[in-house]
Amino acid sequence: MDIQGLTEHSWVLTAGTFLPLVGVLIMLFIPKKDEALSKAVAIGTAAITLGIGIYTLIAFNYDKADVMQFGARHEWISVIKSSYYIGIDGISLPLYVLSMVITLLVMIYSWDHVPSPGNAKAFFILMLVLQTGMAGTFIARDLVLFFVFFELVLLPMYFMIGVWGGENRQYASLKFFLYTMFGSALMLVAFLALFFKTGAESFAIPYLIENGGEIAKNTQIWIFAGMFVGFAVKVPMFPFHTWLPDAHTQAPTQGSVILAAILLKLGTYGFVRIAIPVLPDAAMEWAPYIGLLAVIGIIYGALGCLAQTDMKRLIAFSSVAHMGFVMLGISTLTSFGLNAAMFGMVAHGLITGMLFFVAGSVKERYHTLEIKRLSGMLVQMPKLGWILGFCAMASLGLPGLAGFWGEFPAILSAYNPADGLPVETFRTYMVIAAIGTVFAAAYLLWLYQRTAFGEPTAEFSPGHGHDEDIHDVNKFEWVAWTPLLIAIVVFGVYPQLMFKVLDPAVGVTLKAFGG
Repeated sequence: MDIQGLTEHSWVLTAGTFLPLVGVLIMLFIPKKDEALSKAVAIGTAAITLGIGIYTLIAFNYDKADVMQFGARHEWISVIKSSYYIGIDGISLPLYVLSMVITLLVMIYSWDHVPSPGNAKAFFILMLVLQTGMAGTFIARDLVLFFVFFELVLLPMYFMIGVWGGENRQYASLKFFLYTMFGSALMLVAFLALFFKTGAESFAIPYLIENGGEIAKNTQIWIFAGMFVGFAVKVPMFPFHTWLPDAHTQAPTQGSVILAAILLKLGTYGFVRIAIPVLPDAAMEWAPYIGLLAVIGIIYGALGCLAQTDMKRLIAFSSVAHMGFVMLGISTLTSFGLNAAMFGMVAHGLITGMLFFVAGSVKERYHTLEIKRLSGMLVQMPKLGWILGFCAMASLGLPGLAGFWGEFPAILSAYNPADGLPVETFRTYMVIAAIGTVFAAAYLLWLYQRTAFGEPTAEFSPGHGHDEDIHDVNKFEWVAWTPLLIAIVVFGVYPQLMFKVLDPAVGVTLKAFGG
């Protein structure tokens, strides 16, 4: 066993990542018909996992947020020089804990919202497996380990959409799977190229960061291209985004929330953690093109939203636009831009996750998400209507709510990109991105106006057979949503909470660009 990098508390990350699989093992022995027990075990497992996550937050040394903490390193597959190497710093900590929070809240919401076919046991097992894949991706310090976790999230999501999704679920799940597999295949080739070009010594990310800069620039550019496709599909960036609206629209509510809140972040996290620090010269070459695709995504996503007739599809297209802001921040290669991007990832997770929760509850009550059939929500279900309004405001970047600190600094960072990047080009991107925020306000307020204001449409007005379905927010929804709503306000009012954790670690990532 390799003792390097072992610290006290080194068990914390392993426990936080693999505990959900213990819950899965226990659940395998529970009879399928005993739904309440399955749900209780799953929620209990997720709660204990979050408990470990909270312990990680408390034990984390915030004065050294730029250093990897709770590290562990053991021999794993010595034949290919890959080790079980984990650690967490200021960049991965917020996302790692967010994945645990979202999983638990989604499970609580699912207590009385298991989609049909109502096999609760299988549904909750998939969520626990997803949790392991998500948490593992954020703590992996070895490329092979990273790849294993990165791919682990694919299967549960594929089954979630394919079994519990909407009418076109088979098409959507296959498209999601094939797109992501295609991206991952290129990413794996890039990882292997990197391994051999750095002397075939190790897959450890710190080792590659140390030696990656010595690879010839031309080779770097090609290796970066492979990683770029792999991560860009996951983000998803324009033009790799077409799987997302289908996957979101067909996925059950729980799938949509996890997809929006965490899975889209795996791609952006890959850029920040691996592609940019390992291949600095290539990152400089690619940055203007990444910025260009990001601003196209912002405008395209917004125009796509304005064309939608389905509420869930509209929220899905808004993700393309929001992730455009994140990628714009990353493409500046400045600590200001990267901080904004990381904050934007967490804010988008909270806000868009909430929007999908609300959309799911609307569908459950009205049995449709067609915007023109929905109206008068504030009259029939005032609390749900107000929550939708609050989330729409947060999503369009209203100051005082979390969304603002992801978008505004990301736009601002394009004014002063890293030395060596074309300043005029990035300032043009800044103007285009700023116009994108106007579009965001347009489609979100338009959605809110059509669904929440006015009187209920004739088919859903009292006495037309839908009365027993249409009820306001229930207790499971309150329990699942309240933490997210509070977090959106807290991070909006006091963004320093997250920035002070992110900033030191971002500085380390950007060492090659003069930090």
